[in-house]
Amino acid sequence: MNIYFSGIGGVGIGPLAEIAHDAGYYVTGSDREDGLMTYALRKRGVAIAIGQDGSFLEEQHAASPIDWFVYTSALPPDHPEYVRAKELGIRTAKRDELLAHIITEKNLKLIAVAGTHGKTTTTGMIVWLAKYFNIPVSYSIGTTLSWGPSGRYVTGSEYFIYECDEFDRNFLHFHPFISLVTSLEHDHADTYPTHEEYFAAFRQFAEQSESLFTWDTYQSTFGDTADVTYLHEPSPMLRLHGEHNRRNASLILAALEQFGLPAKYAADGINKFPGTNRRFEKLTQNLYTDYGHTPSEIAATLQMARELSDSVVLVYQPHQNIRQHEIRAQYTNEIFKDAETVYWLPTYLSRENPDLSVLTPEELSAPLNNVHIADMDDTLWQHIQSARKAGKLVLCMGAGTIDGWVRAQ
Repeated sequence: MNIYFSGIGGVGIGPLAEIAHDAGYYVTGSDREDGLMTYALRKRGVAIAIGQDGSFLEEQHAASPIDWFVYTSALPPDHPEYVRAKELGIRTAKRDELLAHIITEKNLKLIAVAGTHGKTTTTGMIVWLAKYFNIPVSYSIGTTLSWGPSGRYVTGSEYFIYECDEFDRNFLHFHPFISLVTSLEHDHADTYPTHEEYFAAFRQFAEQSESLFTWDTYQSTFGDTADVTYLHEPSPMLRLHGEHNRRNASLILAALEQFGLPAKYAADGINKFPGTNRRFEKLTQNLYTDYGHTPSEIAATLQMARELSDSVVLVYQPHQNIRQHEIRAQYTNEIFKDAETVYWLPTYLSRENPDLSVLTPEELSAPLNNVHIADMDDTLWQHIQSARKAGKLVLCMGAGTIDGWVRAQ
């Protein structure tokens, strides 16, 4: 089968391209710019075009007919490649449809990690455990890893481990063997306009799962809709940094113990977990980068940083103006209490509503203490360097361009 991936460098599409490549399909694709994922795929022999005017798609289809055109949810309906694929009569599908096809075709049991926050790291922990115990598994995780590819299909594996995202109702295309729900907080208002719609989708996900593991605080959401195991407190056997990491790892211990792996042995493996890229990733001495971009994620990551340092400086880039209108009231001093100083950047704009005024850094940070308005420039880098030299931990957070900028410095 010949598959073309539009947006092949993305955190959702890229791992799926790796999986398809491993599974023996012919893979090509395109993106607007190069990144970690496109570099990794090129090393594996995947042909990738930078630029998406439709010419590369047409060229590939002429050389060998494309069976599937797979695209991200962010692709607009008038995108040149999408339009050209339709004109050429190529089957078009979002990533969840292709992944569900592969899981079914390869007869894999799905272990799904869902929830508002913590999916990537929790998925990474399960994949790491499989690697630690030499258990062959296939998987997809929404970030790059220092210790393995982002997506992998292993011939003969019994399980597929998946970071099961609720955006665009992606997770409702699956019927997992085991599901873990890490946390619940209304998110993705463009997909779920109300709190009730968001939680109803998770109830449906639970009903589609053979068994589900989560926290007792969510009993009112799931009730008796599925075979649900509720945890009450983190396992004392875990030595990971960050209360949220210890909580999420506890879900893994409970699930694996029910299926035959004693918690003590699983905890030994998880305690050696090296982490994933962009999730409290150490770049160099006293400098970390993190993908988090909601108030809950900010508070949890700052709490973890304070376990390592008494002095934490945060550089924060908000993500999406439309989201900032939804969450601006949640920016409180309580959220930022573990940061002694915050450098607040302009919001990274993506998939915006043109009718909404763009909230300024001054407007968003108005209720907060110890905030400095900043730009990604030499002045900010000098502040970062000064803080590091003073022994302070500098944490750069955001899902936009902040990570690429700080790595370039």
